[in-house]
Amino acid sequence: MKLICIGRNYAAHIDELQNERPTEPVVFIKPDSAILPKEQDFYIPDFSQDIHYEVELLVKIKKVGKHIAQQFAHKYYDEIGLGIDFTARDLQSQLKAKGLPWEKAKGFDGAAVIGKWNPKEKYENLDNLRFSLLKNGEKVQSGSTSLMLWKIDELIAHVSTYFMLKKGDILFTGTPSGVGRVSRNDYLQGWIENEELFSVNVR
Repeated sequence: MKLICIGRNYAAHIDELQNERPTEPVVFIKPDSAILPKEQDFYIPDFSQDIHYEVELLVKIKKVGKHIAQQFAHKYYDEIGLGIDFTARDLQSQLKAKGLPWEKAKGFDGAAVIGKWNPKEKYENLDNLRFSLLKNGEKVQSGSTSLMLWKIDELIAHVSTYFMLKKGDILFTGTPSGVGRVSRNDYLQGWIENEELFSVNVR
């Protein structure tokens, strides 16, 4: 089981981090050890002074697939969820400046929050799905899949060109603008439309 993550999939987020707009999806992997256990608090690691939240729509792969054509990608998932891609922004900036991989900044223990899963049929249109993140009761991120540079089925087709997808793999589809720093005692809540799918305390 692997966590396949997409970077720079929302134009406004690209702008806020002053990144170059990519010509194809930016893909990176988190190990399964990055998953924060259910009901466990997130502890800010000692090696970073600048941990950022990034709320993302998640897709759970339901069967093995390789070189999946975009028109058939919808057959490879039945469940939609929401999560957080925690990022050690200071460490990531140092690694990027040296042209080094991001794993230490993105794949550390607890860096992936995975909330409740819902059947995709619950949602009328996956290409126009609203989601948000609240920090201490204040909405800090608000996005819609309509603003994705690459939609879910496009991402599955692209990723499966490079990696065989297996049952249980989770696709993080990218974060909208509004990312920011977490501090101890923050309380984060993730919503799709009008339903809360996760909450997490920061310690």
